[in-house]
Amino acid sequence: MTVTANAAVATRPLAAVAAVGYAFAATMTGTTLPTPLYPLYQHELGFGTLLTTVVYAVYAAGVLATLLLFGRASDGVGRRPLLLAAIAVSAVSGLVFLAGPSLPVLFAGRILSGFSAGLVTAVATVAMAELAGPAHRAKATLAATAVNMLGLGCGPLLAGLLADHAPSPLHLPFAVHLALLVPAAVLVWRLPETVTPGPWRAALRPQRPAVPAAVRAAFVPSAIAVFAAFSVFGLLTAIAPAFLTTVLHRPGHTLAGLLVFAMFAGSTLSQLASYRWHARLALPAGCLVLVLGLAGLATALGTESLPVLAVSAFVIGAGQGLSFRAGMAAITEHCPADRRAETVSAFTVVAYAGISVPVILVGAASALSGLPAAATAFTGVTAALALGALFAIRRIRTPR
Repeated sequence: MTVTANAAVATRPLAAVAAVGYAFAATMTGTTLPTPLYPLYQHELGFGTLLTTVVYAVYAAGVLATLLLFGRASDGVGRRPLLLAAIAVSAVSGLVFLAGPSLPVLFAGRILSGFSAGLVTAVATVAMAELAGPAHRAKATLAATAVNMLGLGCGPLLAGLLADHAPSPLHLPFAVHLALLVPAAVLVWRLPETVTPGPWRAALRPQRPAVPAAVRAAFVPSAIAVFAAFSVFGLLTAIAPAFLTTVLHRPGHTLAGLLVFAMFAGSTLSQLASYRWHARLALPAGCLVLVLGLAGLATALGTESLPVLAVSAFVIGAGQGLSFRAGMAAITEHCPADRRAETVSAFTVVAYAGISVPVILVGAASALSGLPAAATAFTGVTAALALGALFAIRRIRTPR
């Protein structure tokens, strides 16, 4: 695989980067559209919090499977075909949701959303960096991270607003998303290719996550911190409407969308603000901020306070953003160059395991003890994990 020199890239790099950024954001928006709609699905189909968490976790399984199977595919087939494939899968996911509310539709739509996210995340980030050129590669990579988080945050906000103020709440959000994907496909179709495709068979070879011995001292605390941060993200994204309705007695799809948007906005802003921070500073800071956010979440549950819940969601997002960016920086700094891909894959597996597994456990516990008790216990366990990571981080040595 080689990067090609293209006149369109050289003369209009900003437009090309913006085109990929729009396609990235539009695709990721579709992956979180169902978040504020889960109470409507529960009412229509008659299921509870546990099944909601399982439906959400299916998305994470789709992301992981796609990352492991196709994480390097764009090196062989090119960036543009993979971006178009991600947009197409996202569109199919929207069409599935439009078929009508049923459990098979929910599961199929969510796993297809996971496939689209897994396809687009790596290739869009790389494509934005390549189209920006060497002089602006770091800024383009940071922009890709921001676009990713903002796209995820806009999904619940868009669906919540439409559900409260427009007809057909279980259909219109997905129709609007399909409309957003049309210009994304046109823009990507007109993009220049930045790589010379290599062998297809090598590109489609599954990636096996592994952690070299040289990076384990940095990987373990970073992975624990990211697991804790993503587990809170998964919990709030999956059952934010249930929190608002059953605990705070504040139903409303727009409100649920705003709550999740605040969390993703906190993640975006913290990553942008800590861009120049070294991982040795940013990673423990992320753990501390996450613990503060969890304390706020527990307080909101105990006092039934919406303002405290909103602030804690933003703070949790900030802790997640700091932890994830710094954790990724720490493992890439300590990892041998020829082992980075498999190490990053392992790190991603841990993150998405954090999104899925703890959420299902909270859903199961809530069926036995109620959502407030299960969520409060979850905050305590997750805070303990974050504090454990914080103490372990102090043992990481800077490589010479």
